[in-house]
Amino acid sequence: MTDLLVLAALLLGYGLVSGRLHGTAITAPMVFVTAGLVLGQGGLGWLSGTAGEGAVRVLAEATLVLVLFTDAVRIDLPTLRREYHFPLRLLAIGMPVGILLGTVAAWLIFEDFGMWEACLLAAVLAPTDAALGAAVVADRRLPVRVRQSLNVESGLNDGIALPVVLLLVALAATGQGDAGSAAEWAWFAVRQIGLGVTVGVAGGTVGGWLLNRLDSAGWLTPTYRRLAVLALAALVYAGAELATGNGFIAAFVAGLCFGSVAREQCQQVHEFAEREGELLGMATFTMFAAVIAGSRLTDIDWPVVAYAVLSLVVVRMLAVAIAMLGSRVRFETTLFFGWFGPRGLASILFALLVVEQSGVASGERTMLVASVTVVLSVYAHGLTAAGWARGFARRARTLAPEAPEHLRVTEHHVR
Repeated sequence: MTDLLVLAALLLGYGLVSGRLHGTAITAPMVFVTAGLVLGQGGLGWLSGTAGEGAVRVLAEATLVLVLFTDAVRIDLPTLRREYHFPLRLLAIGMPVGILLGTVAAWLIFEDFGMWEACLLAAVLAPTDAALGAAVVADRRLPVRVRQSLNVESGLNDGIALPVVLLLVALAATGQGDAGSAAEWAWFAVRQIGLGVTVGVAGGTVGGWLLNRLDSAGWLTPTYRRLAVLALAALVYAGAELATGNGFIAAFVAGLCFGSVAREQCQQVHEFAEREGELLGMATFTMFAAVIAGSRLTDIDWPVVAYAVLSLVVVRMLAVAIAMLGSRVRFETTLFFGWFGPRGLASILFALLVVEQSGVASGERTMLVASVTVVLSVYAHGLTAAGWARGFARRARTLAPEAPEHLRVTEHHVR
């Protein structure tokens, strides 16, 4: 009850000043992470009196299911294939290169990490979180192509990174056990991905078609139309888990299929994600800081900090620079893309999955590195987002209309 009281007070307090803080260097994730660190296990102890990492994981799972589904819904796949060369570069080139560079860095920095464990840590920190750079993706003064590229990348990379993380979890865990279990782990990973995709396609397609038809016939009220979409995401997730598939993959694929067959319903999804998604996200950041990051403050050492900084500044920057070769964008644009790849909810949950499900010997170390990286990202990207976005927009206005940054693209909904 104490945890609920403190969370409610934090949400109310921030809500009362949210208008004054909007557009400043103080972001909502910064406020709630700070509150979690101060009030949690590493601070005053007011939070987490009854909650453990299991409770945080449940909250993070619910949040990520909603984020994966709604992020996938807002992506128009035909438009993506036709117009979005920049996010495709970031996803198809930047993400694999980033995982490769992150693997090399982890293998060199952490002496107790094997190759698969180093690769797993890099994959856990691969997805980006647009919520931490909201001042960038929502700033309409920026060139549409620039902010929409970051918006689309963050919407897709957590769903793309998930099967990679699952496969690496299997390989890293196999490395800790006997070699005879390799085939069993491989089959487990294939089953998780295959059944997750199958359930997601079926649930998203049928659910979207059914909701569209019945809404056109006047069978749904506006309130239950929104709730039905939430129920569909939960149903697909639970169905995939019961079928021994992966529920997160199912939720992401279901969102892609739902958005393709029921575009008329997508506005309802966006409105729901803006409200309930924000609530779940800030609650997750608070409890993450209070229970997970705060309790590990005394375990932080220089290798952990060094890798977190390298992941945010060097690994991401180099990967994006390689991905943008030949794109003809300005050097600052490449730096802008490289810096605004903040780590957030997906990395938190992926690290929790490594700790609780995999049996990987370096799981706790992975959780510690991920926690430090996310906390640093919350502050570093929050503090720099508004100021750099304003300056970048001002300088971009001096570019010629035919510059790559100014090519017209279709705007996707910004979460």
